[in-house]
Order: sequence, then structure tokens, then C-alpha cells
Amino acid sequence: MNKQMIRYVLGLVLLIEGALLLLPLAVALLYRETTWKHFGLTIAVCLILGGCMIIRKPRRRTLFPKDGFVIAALTWIVISLVGALPFSLSGQIPRYIDARRAVLTSRAVSPETDSVYRLYYDFSCPAAQLQGHQILALNRGEKEGFLKLSLDLPGAQGAALVCRHALKPQKTVSAFVKAAAEDAYARLIAPAAERELRNDLTGRASEGAIQNFSLNLKPLLLQPPVKGAVTMGLDPGYRNGCKVAVVDPTGRVLDTAVVYLTGSQKKQEEARARLLSLIQTHGVRHIAIGNGTASRETEALTADLIRQMPEVSYMIVNEAGASVYSASPLAAEEFPEYDVNLRSAVSIARRLQDPLAELVKIEPKAIGVGQYQHDMPQKRLEEALDGVVEDCVNAVGVDANTASPSLLRRVSGLTAVTAKNIVAYREENGAFTTRKQLNKVPKLGPKAFQQCAGFLRVPESKDILDNTAVHPESYSAAKALLGLMGCTLEDVKNGKLGDLAKKLEVYGKEQAAKELGIGVPTMMDVAAELMKPGRDVRDALPKPILRTDVMEMKDLKPGMVLSGTVRNVIDFGAFVDIGVHQDGLVHISQVADKFIRHPSEVVSVGDIVKVVVLEVDEKKKRISLSMRQASHKERG
Repeated sequence: MNKQMIRYVLGLVLLIEGALLLLPLAVALLYRETTWKHFGLTIAVCLILGGCMIIRKPRRRTLFPKDGFVIAALTWIVISLVGALPFSLSGQIPRYIDARRAVLTSRAVSPETDSVYRLYYDFSCPAAQLQGHQILALNRGEKEGFLKLSLDLPGAQGAALVCRHALKPQKTVSAFVKAAAEDAYARLIAPAAERELRNDLTGRASEGAIQNFSLNLKPLLLQPPVKGAVTMGLDPGYRNGCKVAVVDPTGRVLDTAVVYLTGSQKKQEEARARLLSLIQTHGVRHIAIGNGTASRETEALTADLIRQMPEVSYMIVNEAGASVYSASPLAAEEFPEYDVNLRSAVSIARRLQDPLAELVKIEPKAIGVGQYQHDMPQKRLEEALDGVVEDCVNAVGVDANTASPSLLRRVSGLTAVTAKNIVAYREENGAFTTRKQLNKVPKLGPKAFQQCAGFLRVPESKDILDNTAVHPESYSAAKALLGLMGCTLEDVKNGKLGDLAKKLEVYGKEQAAKELGIGVPTMMDVAAELMKPGRDVRDALPKPILRTDVMEMKDLKPGMVLSGTVRNVIDFGAFVDIGVHQDGLVHISQVADKFIRHPSEVVSVGDIVKVVVLEVDEKKKRISLSMRQASHKERG
């Protein structure tokens, strides 16, 4: 190591910093601040030390990589220490190494009372290091009366800063002004600063939570549908019984019932017989069970009931927001003949069949992804989540002949009024047979049609292009593309264009786009639609896990490898449904082998993942899981 060269470079750094400190010295002199003498002293120290260090030039000027690393590290340290020196000498920084930053402290109002906030009963953390979920949890704990929060500010430093701006040296009233400044800081400025800092922390935490909501909502809405089968929805309950609804593959209600699965033995036998009759009568293939009250008992009976029926399977469905929807005017308008509870069972069944079409009927904040949704600025939350819903609906597309008004109003260019008018038009005139017919819908003008046409599908149309995302304005380009590649619309109908992308590569994408008079991205989008007309982007995603048997928490043992569905992704981890009614937590440290800032970098809501059971606490109903160890076992 060339120590002489390191010394010489550091001496030059000191001289340069001393020269740069002349600027704040000039400012201090201009405003007649007493700090000028501290800057002057620091400059003198820099010049003296730097001059002594460079007076002897090094004999060897060769630098090795190790020397460069040392110089870089020491330069940062020297610059920081010397830069802080004037403020330390003036007392504006009480200690040379200032660790006195704002600290948020939490104490229990009643320590003997147990609650979900026990983790924060004796909690202290610098405000700059607080995580968003911690801030929101502390705020809610304070609001509910479990916690008492205080924000400790660096009082001495703050008071000194106020005095610096209020005092003019060598004035006869300096002592009185200083006392007034210190009093003002203690009584007025410090509390105001605390409120402002708390509001800033809450604002940043809320914005992060809203982004997390949006991040979770999109994959939830885009979960693959379970199509083409009669589905039974079960809304579990104790006192009021289990509500049952059977719906056909299109979502039309076939039958309803109320059974009691947790009553006397006689009622349980009657319930089993009734459910078995409904399954056999309507040819039920899938059963959707809400994850609310009595879900555990309902799942156990269902698993036992279908044990001898291999063609029937079930799935636990998150029923968040189902009760909100069932009591809404929309549900009353859609099912005026059904009780509120039965509407909830219908919603649960449809959630399994087509999550997107059903979840759009519910306020996004009531869907139950993320945390502390009711503590967010509601207007900002609704704006963010509504935008996600519309993006998902437009990405998937909508069948103009089956979509509900709730789904249609999320399509770009359509409003609640025009959505209802589309439904009213098809009920009066029959199913749409072409996209052009949409122009006849009242209040759906040319501009609105231009915006919405590409997102509305008409499967009944003789023109296959009406059942694709190709916009009517691009129909001529699509037909020209087919002619250029030696194909026809019949080939599109029969699914014979699987090699269209390869043909374009051979022909030359730029050349083809030039001949067609369109851009390359537009051409490739059109080609993708022609290869898979009427495709659903959700079909490419992993299918949901349908089960035929039930497992309880007591059956779990550390080291077990299981498949599960990601239900929620939050700042500190992901909750995974492994089929035991209680979701397990994969802590962020157990998500991946590499460092990640947020679990969403690796997993999304709806993902099917392999996990290893780390720990099971039946008393507290907590399950600790690891994705990282599961991947290790798979590789091993």
C-alpha cells in the first residue's frame, strides 16, 4: 500500500474543502451571524492540516486498487467530519456525531390488556426508520385507545435554530429575545413540528399502502376463471344457517336453499341430504365456500360429502365484500326476489366462475387486499383502485351479450348510463350480432364507440374480427395482413395461424408494416389477436387449486412441503392459503434467496407457490412458512 500517496491525496482534499467553506463564511459575514468565526476556524484547520500533509511529496505516485478504495472511503469520512465541525462548534449540533433525531415512542394505555397491538406496547424507533405498516398500525392503535404515542424532537437543537434566526448579536434585548424564542419553540413550534411530522409520516405510509392495494388488486381481478361448469356457492353461518346457491356456467341462478350444518344431528343429516340432492339434480362440479364464520365446519362436511364423488371439487373463496354487495342497491336490483343472505351465496359462486365480472360489483376498498384500507384517504384510494379495475377490464375484454351493467361501465368510453342502455337494447332486440350494432344504442355516440369498440367482444358475429381486440378502424389492416401472409379469415376462425409470427419474422416486420401503412407495434398486436381470436389473457395464468379433501392446522408439521395460493401481499411478507382455513405468513426474509425490498418483486396475489412449514402456533393461530426453503428442497 502506498501510504505516502494516500496522505498526499487526503491533504489535497482538506485544502479543497477549506476553499469551499469560504462560501458559507461569506454568507455568515453578510448576515452578521456569529457562526462566521466557527467557519473561519474550520477553514484554518483545513489549510494547516492540508498544507502539512502535502508539503512532502510522495516518492512513488503509483496507485493500486487497494489504495483507491482506501482513499475513497477516507475522503467521504473526512468531508463529512470537517463539514459538520462548524455546526458542532457553534452549538447548532449539540453533539459532534448527532444521534438526536426525532424518535416515535409508543406505550400501552393499559399494559395488562391484551390486543393485536401488544408488539407496540413498549416501542421506540427513529421516525426516519419507521416502516409504512408500522406507522399505520401505531395510528390505529392510538385511535382505538390501546396506545399512547409521542414524538420526541431534538429540543436543544431546535431551540438553538430558532434563537439563531431571532437573535441579533450585541443587542441590549438579546436575553429577552432568547427567552422568548426558547419559550415559543417549547410551547408552539415543537408541537406544530410534531403534528406536521406525524402528518407527513402518515401521508407517506398511506400512499405506500394505496400503491400496495393497487398492486394486489390487479392480480386478484385477473385470477383465472373456472369456466364451463355448474357451481354451488356456500355462505357459511351458525345461527342463520348456511346459505346455498347453485348457478349455471353463465352465472344464472338455478336453485337456492338454506341448510344447517352445525345444528343437531338431525339437522346435519337433512343438510347433507339437501346438498347431495342439489349436486345430483343440477350436475354441480365445483363448490365455492366462503371463508367467513363457520367456514371450517362447512369445509369439513363438504369434503366428507364429496369423498365418493371424484368429479366434484371445492375451493375456499375469499368472501370479503360479499356482504357489502348483497346489501347494496345493485344486488337488490339484480336479485329482487332473493334474501340478502342468498345474494351473498350467489356472489361467492360467481367469484369462482369469473372473479373479474363479480368483483367489479364491489367497492374496491371492500375487496380485502392490503391493510388498513379504511384508514386511507378514501377519495385517493378510490381513484387509484378504480383505475386498476378499468385497466383489468379493458385488458380482458367484455362480452357485449352477457356482461352486466357493472362490468360494462368499467369499459373505456362507457358510462353507467350507456352501460345500462346496452343491456336494455339487447334485452329488447336480442343479442348483438355485429359490433356496428352498438352504434344503435341510445346515448352511445361515435366518440364513445371509437373508445369502447376494441374492448367489447361479440362472439355471435359472423365476422371473426368482432370477437377480437382488433379495433374496427384496423379491420382493413388486419385483412391486408392476412392477404400479405397468404391467409384468410377462415384460417382465423379455424385457428390455423399459429405460425403467423414466424411468417412475419421471415418476411420482415418493418417491411410488412410499411406495406400495410401501420406501425410495427400495431401490426404485432393485430397479429397476436388473429392467432388467438376470442382469447382470454387469464387463461395463460396458473389455474386455482381445487381440493377434494380437508386438512386442519393440527395436521401441519414443521418441514412439510405444501402448495398454496397467495392471498395477500404486504410490506413485510405474503399470506398464503395452504388449505387449513388459516392463512400462513411467508416473512419477507423467507420469500427469496436474494435481497428484495418488497415481496411483490417475487409474488403476486393468486400465484400458486410451494412452501415449507416452519412453525405452527395453534393457540395464536399463526403459521410460519418459507418459500426460500421450499425452493432449496426442490433443487435438492
